[in-house]
Amino acid sequence: MHRSTGQAGGDSLIEMSPTDSFNDGMNGYHQHASSSTGSLQQGQSQIDKQKHSKDSVFFRDGVRRIDFVLSYVDDKDGERKQERRRLFEANLVNVGLELEIEDKSESDNGKTYFVKIHAPWEVLATYADVLKIKVPFKANDIPNNSEMPMNWLSTPFRLPEKIMHPEPDFFTAPFDKSKSDFFLIDDKDTFFPPSNRNRIVYYILSRCSYLRDECGERDKKGIKRLLNNGTYTAAFPLHDCRYWTRSKDANCESDRYSLYKHWAGFFCFFKEQPLNLIRKYYGEKIGIYFAWLGFYTEMLLFAAIVGTICFIFGFLTYDDNQWSKEICSEEVGGNIVMCPLCDKKCGYWKLNTTCNSSWQSHLFDNVATVFFAIFMGIWVTLFLEFWKRRQARLEYEWDLVDFEEEQQKLQLRPEYEAMCTNRKLNRITQEMEPYLPVTSKCARTCLSGATVLLWISLIIACIIGVIAYRLAVYAAFASIMKDSATSDLQVVGPYITPQLATSVTASCINFIIIMILNFMYERVAIWITDMEIPKTHLEYENRLTVKMFLFQFVNYYSSCFYVAFFKGKFVGYPGNYAYMFGSNLRNEECDPGGCLIELTTQLVIVMTGKQVWGNIQEALVPWLMNWWGSRKARSHPESLYSRWEQDHDLQEFGQLGLFDEYLEMVIQFGFITLFVASFPLAPLLALINNIIEVRVDAWKLTTQFRRPVAAKAHSIGAWQEILNGMAVLSVVTNAFIVAFTSDMIPRLVYMYAHPDGAMTMKGYINDSLSVFNISAIPLANKPDDGENPPWFNSSIITNCRYRDYRYPPGHERQYHHTMQFWHILAAKLAFIIIMEHVVFLVKFFVAWMIPDVPSEVKARIKRERYLVQEYLHNYEVEKLKIQLIQNGHNDCTCPPMIYPSLPKHEMLSECL
Repeated sequence: MHRSTGQAGGDSLIEMSPTDSFNDGMNGYHQHASSSTGSLQQGQSQIDKQKHSKDSVFFRDGVRRIDFVLSYVDDKDGERKQERRRLFEANLVNVGLELEIEDKSESDNGKTYFVKIHAPWEVLATYADVLKIKVPFKANDIPNNSEMPMNWLSTPFRLPEKIMHPEPDFFTAPFDKSKSDFFLIDDKDTFFPPSNRNRIVYYILSRCSYLRDECGERDKKGIKRLLNNGTYTAAFPLHDCRYWTRSKDANCESDRYSLYKHWAGFFCFFKEQPLNLIRKYYGEKIGIYFAWLGFYTEMLLFAAIVGTICFIFGFLTYDDNQWSKEICSEEVGGNIVMCPLCDKKCGYWKLNTTCNSSWQSHLFDNVATVFFAIFMGIWVTLFLEFWKRRQARLEYEWDLVDFEEEQQKLQLRPEYEAMCTNRKLNRITQEMEPYLPVTSKCARTCLSGATVLLWISLIIACIIGVIAYRLAVYAAFASIMKDSATSDLQVVGPYITPQLATSVTASCINFIIIMILNFMYERVAIWITDMEIPKTHLEYENRLTVKMFLFQFVNYYSSCFYVAFFKGKFVGYPGNYAYMFGSNLRNEECDPGGCLIELTTQLVIVMTGKQVWGNIQEALVPWLMNWWGSRKARSHPESLYSRWEQDHDLQEFGQLGLFDEYLEMVIQFGFITLFVASFPLAPLLALINNIIEVRVDAWKLTTQFRRPVAAKAHSIGAWQEILNGMAVLSVVTNAFIVAFTSDMIPRLVYMYAHPDGAMTMKGYINDSLSVFNISAIPLANKPDDGENPPWFNSSIITNCRYRDYRYPPGHERQYHHTMQFWHILAAKLAFIIIMEHVVFLVKFFVAWMIPDVPSEVKARIKRERYLVQEYLHNYEVEKLKIQLIQNGHNDCTCPPMIYPSLPKHEMLSECL
């Protein structure tokens, strides 16, 4: 074996010396080349195919496993693409891979060629050494003390042991080809599991050139470019069997069937997830995602229970709601005339028309709201801290403890190597490596940042448009409904008010805009991230994550922030109203029931709509596309529908497949933490959605998508920091919601500072409304003729009420804020400061009390590192003894038994 010095194999690929496996690979390749030109006999190919089981994942010889499949079709640009394929496949053979062709006459559409790729032991061992893949060297001798008291209670939720733990537990170490006898290699064909095999092959494919040695273009390499330019139509590893039945081949693991049976079915929703089997089949990166999603769903159970209790408390105290009784009563609410809510088209109205919304608001705006906001601030800390512990355990069990260091040492993106033509000396490795000049990096970063800001500005513009819609359409709804036009509707008619109609329609329009902007921005985010040319895969994902999250944060939450913190806060008062940007659109007011119920409506529509639409899109779209794509193949006998054709007809699990899943869950996490004070049932809705989400994701990944290339990840990446940031922000937003959006603080101030000293809420409604003289309302604000209700008589009714704390007409400081306004404002600010400090203090104390890594895991990591050193030391000692014996230098007189107990340098000095 020697390093390739030409371009054919790529800078980081290794060219193999001629061996038997190499000759076999060349034979397979020549057969491929000849069949590409149509020289194979169709009858012979049919016979070969009949010999194969429909679940076969092996070459025609039934021995060599198919590690990867490429597909292509002949088209108008055939000669150019054929030349690329010929050179690319020749270079693959040069690095030791073995190829076998399936002619287009054997495919279900009669157009598609399939190139099957097998990696022999020599290639696997070489690149396992390069990639530092950890493999077993000793059975784990640490007893498992994970038995919990009353463990029998969890029996209904458990899966069979062979599903939960498909492989024995071993101590592992990075593979070293020169020390292959140090590791527990029973069978070279099965030593590397299929997930590691396809990862190695993809590493080669992504770095292999498709040009001749004499061509100097460095960027002409990698399977991604060949897929983008249409040279190949697909590249994927194979599923090991059909998902609904086991493979008939005894050498095939049928893990896909086990996953479908025990994990992907909806009726398994109450069962634990087979995380070790998921990791074995799909790789650590997908395994970590499902581990996080499952843990998040488990923790949501506690938040959902407490939120439901708070909602029930609001329901049970329904009859104790004194302020709603006053609003609904004819004596109080029926005699209070309110000022018009818009200019010209809105008339005077009585307070008791908001009776229903007042009762509804009490379900969410009560004393339990404060408790639940504080609870969620602590819950989110417990969730993040316990997840760190679960993640640390998985890092150890899945051999990912030192993965981050390895990731930095290698795994440069092929696109980075191709696009960066400049080279500089690495001071550590003393090797020339590609780099991106600082000027180019700054220019690309500035363009990327400007693009993100442009799109965020577009979102804000859309939100302003929705606000303008709310202001404009409210007057229309008020004019239409002034004669109770909706009273004829049964059940829901009495509950439909101009405020509710405006809120619901605006929320629906906002949701549609969110979906459209998401669809467009996703492609822009990928384009600008590609343009930045990140160095490693980890850096690429982190940059894309930040861009997408910033956009989605503004896109999804901006409307909720508007309702929570801006609506009804800058209204003015009759005769001096505030208008939107100097237009004739008057700023919105909150009705006497408060803005909290409107925030709840906004949250329910956006959150529920996103979850329902997401699940439909995730499940239905891939199923319909697969059904349509395989319509011809379904008419074929099963024996003629091969494993690679079945997988080719499935959807591709793209580079953003897992990214979209994380983003969906993190956005949901924001809904249940940032605004949970307005809707205690949000965790319950999230829990129901996630129970479905786990099984939908499992089902589509197992049945509707091609098998993804296995990838490693030791954590959830940048999402961890995003979740931490949202956890801190959620404390602030919920404190402000309780203080400024809810009416909790004004009620408490009234109750504890009651003029009579009585702890009562009687008279609160009258106290919270200010008085304005109708004759002082400017003509531009007065209702048009015919807009006022029949009961309104201007000669009798001289005053109207509005929601604020201002001095009445005739007072020396009329229409200025009263002292009560400043007392309430001080109470709100004091509440925010106290709540934030209390919650943050508890959060930091909890985070300090809970260690990120369990002590048991720390001990196991130390034990494994010690054993690796000890066994490698003993291995080197034995190897040295054998070498000395073979060289005839047996003059070492020290007893062999003391070698393992001596440090390595002492042993060498004594023997040599």
